[in-house]
Amino acid sequence: MEKTVVLIKPDGMKKKIVGKIIDRFEREGLEFIGLKLINLTQEILDTWYVHHKDKPFFQDLSHFMKETPVVAMVLKSENAVNRVRSVIGPTDSQKAPPDSIRGQHGEDVQRNVVHASDAPERAEFEIKLLFKSSEIYG
Repeated sequence: MEKTVVLIKPDGMKKKIVGKIIDRFEREGLEFIGLKLINLTQEILDTWYVHHKDKPFFQDLSHFMKETPVVAMVLKSENAVNRVRSVIGPTDSQKAPPDSIRGQHGEDVQRNVVHASDAPERAEFEIKLLFKSSEIYG
């Protein structure tokens, strides 16, 4: 079984679609093994987005990700990373299929309502950054 991370980003929080997103993952057969509301600090964002830290959009991205608390979740299933990414659609909401989460609720590349790990190794990194081992149940 593989684990992956999903964040409901500030735009998803403001649109009040948390329940719809969670329901969609449950209907897809993914198991929730961690779930919490968290304020992303600048320290977390500096670590999370270390590969973007020197890029001109980093400040705007950091500001956006701190606009509201986010829902952080850990999902588990066979091939979880690819399954979740299939459900959410591509990063650019304008290119996402209409039945995907981003296609239904996203606006563009940044305001795409969810983040999802892009590889199992990245998921492990993100889990350790956001969750204590005692907050994972499975």
